[in-house]
This record gives sequence, C-alpha cells and structure tokens, in this order.
Amino acid sequence: MRPIPRAESFPVNTPAAAQVFTTVLTQGPLARLEVARRAGLSPAAVTKAVRPLIEAGYLVEDVDEEARPALGRPANLVRVDGGRALFVGVKVTGDEIIGVLTDLRCRIRVARHVALPDRAPKAVLASIAELVHGLLAEATGLRAPVLGLGVAVSGDVDRGEGAVRYSPFLDWRDVPLGELVTMTTGLPVTVDNDVRALTVAEQWFGAGAGLSDFAVVTVGAGIGCGLVVHGRVVAGAHGVAGEIGHVTVDPAGPLCHCGNRGCVEAIAGEAAIVRGIRAATGAELADADQALAMAHDGVPGAREVYARAGEAIGRGIATVANLLGPERVIISGEGLAAYDLFAEHIRDAFTAAAFGSAAQCDVQTRPLPFEEWARGAAATAIQSFVRADT
Repeated sequence: MRPIPRAESFPVNTPAAAQVFTTVLTQGPLARLEVARRAGLSPAAVTKAVRPLIEAGYLVEDVDEEARPALGRPANLVRVDGGRALFVGVKVTGDEIIGVLTDLRCRIRVARHVALPDRAPKAVLASIAELVHGLLAEATGLRAPVLGLGVAVSGDVDRGEGAVRYSPFLDWRDVPLGELVTMTTGLPVTVDNDVRALTVAEQWFGAGAGLSDFAVVTVGAGIGCGLVVHGRVVAGAHGVAGEIGHVTVDPAGPLCHCGNRGCVEAIAGEAAIVRGIRAATGAELADADQALAMAHDGVPGAREVYARAGEAIGRGIATVANLLGPERVIISGEGLAAYDLFAEHIRDAFTAAAFGSAAQCDVQTRPLPFEEWARGAAATAIQSFVRADT
C-alpha cells in the first residue's frame, strides 16, 4: 500500500518566525543573539519566534562547548532538526525524470532516475506520480512526514500559478502542472523554472548562503541564469528574468532558435557547439560528448569552437555583473565537463567586458550532478513550506 502524505503546516506563520527559521536553516547553528543580528530583529522577537519552533520540533537548542565561558552560563546554539520533515524534488528533462527525497535541510536521502520515452503531459504526469509514490514508500522508513513536493521544468514557468507557460525541450504550452501533480500525489506542490530552483538551493543551502546579491549561470543544453537581488530570487514581471542565453553578444553571429542572431546560447549551447564543430571539421557528430572528445583529442578547429563559446559566456556574465553588480556568480551545469576548454576564455571575456568595479565580482565554478537540479526543486518546496509569501 502506498503511504498517504501527512498534511502539516509550518507552526508559526508570522514574517518574523519565517525570517528566524530561514536564518537558522541557511546559516546555522547560531546563538540567539547572532540570529537576531543576521535577521535584523530584536532578541525579544527572536525568543518569541524560537519558542514554538522548538516545541514543534523544528528547532533544537544545544550547548556550544567550544564557546563555553570560564564563568557563567554556557552559550547555546539554535539549529534546525533536519530529520523533522521530508520533501520531494523532481526535475523533468527531455528524456528522463530525476527525483530525490530530502530532509528539511535539503540533504538528499534517496535519489531515483526514470526514463521518459514520451514528452506528452499525460505521460510525464504518470511518470512523475510513479516516481513520487516510490519515494514516498522510501520515506516510511525514515519516520518523518513528507510535507511538500517541488517540480522543476525548463522554460517559462509561472510559480505563482503552478503552470508551465512554455517549455521548448518538452514542447509544452500552458500546462497546469502544479494542479495536476497535486491531484495525483496529494502533496502541496511548487512548480518553478529549473534554473530558478537551482538558484534557491544555492541561496539557502549552497554557495550563495548568506549573500544578498548573486547569480547562478548554467551551461549545457541551454544557457540559463538565476538572479538573487536584495535576498530574493528574481522572476521578473513576466517570469523570464535572467535569460542570459538570449543576450546578443555577436549581432552577426549564428541564428538562435529564439529568432535573433548571436545570442549566447546560439554560440555556447551544446547544440550550437556540435554544429560549430561539424562545420569546422567536416566530421559527423552524434552529440556533445563526441564534440568534447574531439576537442580533447586536439582535432583542428574543435578547440576554437569551445574558445568562442567561452568568450560568449564571459560576455554574458559581464552583462549580468554590469547590470546588477552581484557579489558572486556561480557557474554550473552539465556543460562544465568542457570547462578546461573555455575557462580561460570566460575569464578573459568577462574581465574585458565588465565595467569598473563589476570586474571584482567573484566568479566561481560549481560542478553539480543532475540530482542537484532535483534537489533545487525540493528546496523550492521547503521554501514554500516555510515562507508563504514567496
């Protein structure tokens, strides 16, 4: 018998409680005074928020032995009990679905992959339901309720409505995915763009934790960008903020599938690289793996294609830095397998195109397996559970 998901609400729904819990979740363990400082709240407000969260089992207070003073009471640290709740994250690609079961601190406990032979919404929904129910069965042994499900899909996704407006890789338009998945799983569902979901995971649990302004740039089949401005992931008025892949870096460049010429994606996306190497070498390539192998083997013309891709990515990142001035840009995605081929070109192009102090932006690489994209989806579910205003 499939387990029935338990319905449970966050014990305190005030903005202060959510802020306190988020601060401890993303930056803890912390002493209460440090929580107050980082959350911008009074110590009294923190105490008021912490008490019911401890009573409900979401927070735990431990003695910090290392900070024990010579005299007086020992310091106490507040931390999140990660085993208090579980969440499911699902990433839908063009040919498979990746699912993970995480704890409240978004640590992956179980991961599964299933093939996706049919991209029609009905078939994808059936596969998601089967995968989720399998993860729910795994959850029974962990003795914690599953409190939410996040689904990440590429393209134009309306998180507020839970709808996929347009996904080019799936060829979907106006699919009410959140409503459909809720009906089949019984869980509260958050649907978001896959790059934004990955950005939430980096903001709450990764290289962006504690930063007010940063960006995540993903390199692979497409070129994506998630933006965090003043502590919030930015979707924009129409849900497509951060489309760095469609920033024009060469007006005379190749035609992009969006209809413009010289977009970053038209030069640096995997399909563009494969086409470029075919044209440069005359070789018949099946996929990006073969293109990468040819470049690593030193086939004349292949490395130049990757060099041009790196320049395009570097210019795109510089555009982000010039417009928003992020403290950090995190480069990730499956395309990082070729990072050794274009890393220098990314850095050189970024340095040349970044204006003034924007060049001080910390550009990092963070290789992530596809399970991390599903973990990003789980992060959006955790975020929705904690903060109803997102």
